[in-house]
Amino acid sequence: MTHRKRKHLTMATAGIAALALGLSACGGGGDAEAGGDPEGNLEDTYVVASDTSFVPFAFDEDGEYVGFDMDIINELAERVGFEIQLETTNFDGIIPGLQTGSFDIAIAGIGITEERAEVIDYTDPYYMSGLRIAVATDEEEIENVEDLEGKTVATRLGSTSAAYIEENIPGATANTYEQLDQAYLSVEGGGSDAILYDAPNVEYYVETAGEDSLKVTGDLFEAENYGIAVSKGNEDLVAALDEALAEVIEDGTYAEIHSEWFGSEPEWLDDLAAAAD
Repeated sequence: MTHRKRKHLTMATAGIAALALGLSACGGGGDAEAGGDPEGNLEDTYVVASDTSFVPFAFDEDGEYVGFDMDIINELAERVGFEIQLETTNFDGIIPGLQTGSFDIAIAGIGITEERAEVIDYTDPYYMSGLRIAVATDEEEIENVEDLEGKTVATRLGSTSAAYIEENIPGATANTYEQLDQAYLSVEGGGSDAILYDAPNVEYYVETAGEDSLKVTGDLFEAENYGIAVSKGNEDLVAALDEALAEVIEDGTYAEIHSEWFGSEPEWLDDLAAAAD
């Protein structure tokens, strides 16, 4: 498989970047052959929110927003035929922003839950994940989730991980942070006993920035699907994104993007394809 050229989003100002992305695959924008919007029910531009502290899904690299999520939303916008106005925000601000109409779409490793589905809409799943624990390299007592009882556990504010800690780990304190790097630094500095968060992010951090200070422990648990979130009342947009997502999975583009950021095709690709049918 040829190496995929990353699609970068250039940061215009701190926290906000606006740019025109996703001209149609045939250069015309929104024609029927490219997926497009033949009935004209979609907008030309949508405000897309992301949390760019979520490595390797979305992050700032030398003044450019890059990552798995950035490539996926760029590819879908291109196929559907709309432009993106990208805005970055802390994760806990994404759902409220969709509810108030500040954002139209959000992609940020947003777990699909019944509670969230009451106030926002989702596309079909675009990623299958689970939770992982990481601890300091010299930590020997914490080996699985049961060992987190009574411990201080770092995670991201507003995440399903924070809810899991509070609801399922007796006596544990969820030490929540707006930025994920703060959560990891808390463990590295001794302010938290462990971090519990989405597996791909935990594994990526431990293999890169935290390779000398943190280690992954225990098994993957609490399987979770990510969906692209859409503000209520945009059924045509959800349908168009779902159609484009199914095409991206079927034609191999999804596997190519995944390999670019994670080093291999996902083991669960067939399950993802089935969910998109």
